[in-house]
Amino acid sequence: NKRHKPEEIVTKLRQVEVLVGQGKARIDAIRELGVVEQTYYRWRKLYGGMGRDQVKELKRLQKENERLRRHCQSKAA
Repeated sequence: NKRHKPEEIVTKLRQVEVLVGQGKARIDAIRELGVVEQTYYRWRKLYGGMGRDQVKELKRLQKENERLRRHCQSKAA
């Protein structure tokens, strides 16, 4: 069970679109990447339309939010 990084996910989503554009069936393109169909659609819902820079910014913001939450919780205690 490998955890894919968001940057890898965006790359794989693009690969599927390229393969589909070349005439391959979407399900075959998804399987070629080594993921199940459900995972592909979950990724597409989360990361579809994002570029690498946007994914990096999203990760940065998520880390900042987590840091701020921990900071606020430690002050409240």
